[in-house]
This record gives sequence, structure tokens and C-alpha cells, in this order.
Amino acid sequence: MPNDWSQAEVEAIVADYFAMWDKDLRGQDYNKAEHNRNLQKLLNHRDRTSVEFKHRNISAVLWHLGYPYLRGYKPLPKYQRLLRAVVEERLAAAKSLNQLIASAVKNPAKSVPVVKNLKAIQVAPPRRKEIKDLVDDEPRRRTNFVRRNFLEDEANNQSLGLAGEEFVLRFEHERLWCAGKRSLANRVEHVGKSKGDYLGYDILSFEISGRERLVEVKTTRYGAMNRFFASVNEVNVSESHKHEYHLHRLFNFDKQPQFFVLSGSLRDTCQLKPVSFSAVPN
Repeated sequence: MPNDWSQAEVEAIVADYFAMWDKDLRGQDYNKAEHNRNLQKLLNHRDRTSVEFKHRNISAVLWHLGYPYLRGYKPLPKYQRLLRAVVEERLAAAKSLNQLIASAVKNPAKSVPVVKNLKAIQVAPPRRKEIKDLVDDEPRRRTNFVRRNFLEDEANNQSLGLAGEEFVLRFEHERLWCAGKRSLANRVEHVGKSKGDYLGYDILSFEISGRERLVEVKTTRYGAMNRFFASVNEVNVSESHKHEYHLHRLFNFDKQPQFFVLSGSLRDTCQLKPVSFSAVPN
């Protein structure tokens, strides 16, 4: 079986990924398995796994470029240089797709999803090695392509953020209620709403023991491995209250919401990278 993908093969799989991506952004249905089978007919003896890995490579390219990747295809770094070039070329020409993404990340949340079993949708955080491999691969991929700020725009979507906080507020209440701690459940407070966003966390909850649980919520409509943004205040509060601090990362929020929890200082649980500076003339 050949190793390096040809120009024609790369063009074909990137076109297929973008077709699924467009439908996903528009909320339309598509069948990944069917796309995979159809692609195999066009490629040079590539099997299902090879096609899926290449789709994941495309997600890694998008991750490095600041785009939300296609959900269901977890980014896989160390990709072919040709693949990066083809993706960049297509993105540069895809005016309507860029406009669609820009609009999608700013769309207000329609509602807070209703999930019957909130505990069932908590998952483990992405493995540290997966994130490290992505981050370590990024400096080797420098090009003249201008990174986008789509995920930062989504992070500033107040409607989406509020919906995510309401979702986690419900989870915290239910967690304590089901544990028989109803008095504590009734004291859970959406402090980001009642007191303001200066505290460094959004929800005041409690452990079963009664100890305070400070909950910060970060919500995305996209995949679990997409970057999120934390303020200096949030990082400092997570450090000074590391035994009480819990960050809930909600993902796939408008489709099939899931979340994972990072407990403790964000300096310990995350790879932090500065993205802006406060400046004065010198």
C-alpha cells in the first residue's frame, strides 16, 4: 500500500471533509460512513482506517489555523505537508464557508438543552499526550496563512455562555439533590448572573461534605479539543482556590452536549498561551 498521498488523493479527501463540514455548520444531516466508503472508491487502495486518519489530520490542520474542526474527527497531528497546503488554499478561496463559520460562532443559543441523565454525559478530559502532540506540532507548521479568531469570537458569545452556565447550574443542583444533600442543592447559586463576572467563576456550588465548589463554565458548539479562553482573573482565582476550583468544559453543546471537568489550578490542568496584551505608550 502506498504511504504518501498523491495530490489528487489529498484534493479529494479535503473536498469531502469540507462538504461534510459545510453540512454540519448548516445543521444538515450527513453520513460519515457513507462518505468514507465513497472516498475509498476514488483513492489508491486506501482502507476505511486510512481515510478516517486523514480526516483527523485535516482536523489537526484546522486546529492549528484557529478554526473549529468537524465534530467526530478528533485532531491527529504530524500530517503531510501537502495536506496543509491544500487545506490552506481551499480555506483562502472559501469565502462563503468563512462567512458561515463567522456567523455560526456568533449565533445566539436557541435554548438550554434538556438531558434526562446529566451524569451520563460527563466524560474524561482529553488525554494530555493528545493535546501536547498538537501543541508541539504547531511551531513546525508556520506559514503565511493568517490564523483566524473564530473560537475567540465564540468564547465572547454571551448568549451561548449563559446557556452553558444554566446547563451546568442544573447539573450541580441535580448532583447534590441525588446525593441526598437537598439543602446544599438549594443553595447552589449562579453568581456570575447574581453578582457579576468579576469573581473568576460562574457558579457557587458545594461538595457532598459541604465545602464550597467554585465552578467556571466554558461552552462550545464544537469539539472537546478546541481551545478555550481564560482571563487572567480566572487563572489567578483557580490558583488561589485550587482546592475548590472546577472548570466545566461543555462541548457539542447544540447537538449532543457532553462535558469534562478540570479540577484545580488552570496553570496545572491546562497549557496556557498568551493571546493578548495590555499596552501603554512608552
